[in-house]
Amino acid sequence: MQALMQIDSLIKMANQIGAFFNSYTDRELACREVASHLNKFWEPRMRRMILDYNDKHRTLNNELLPLVREALKILPAPPAANMMRVAVTAQAHC
Repeated sequence: MQALMQIDSLIKMANQIGAFFNSYTDRELACREVASHLNKFWEPRMRRMILDYNDKHRTLNNELLPLVREALKILPAPPAANMMRVAVTAQAHC
């Protein structure tokens, strides 16, 4: 139940970002800006969740705006969860 509520919040936030950049007349630029925003300001766990949602709902029941779905295609893959733990542990020992 918690994960469902969280994905609903991520969908809402992604769509708000998409709605802002949807006003751009250059669709390609708008797409890059949405992807850039998600990459810069969303933590890897959030990006993994929205990418997983989009993968599982490519054609059916996808609540993401078309611009957001386009941006997710070019969004760099976030680091794997276990790689994040290794990096944090390594930094703690420095």
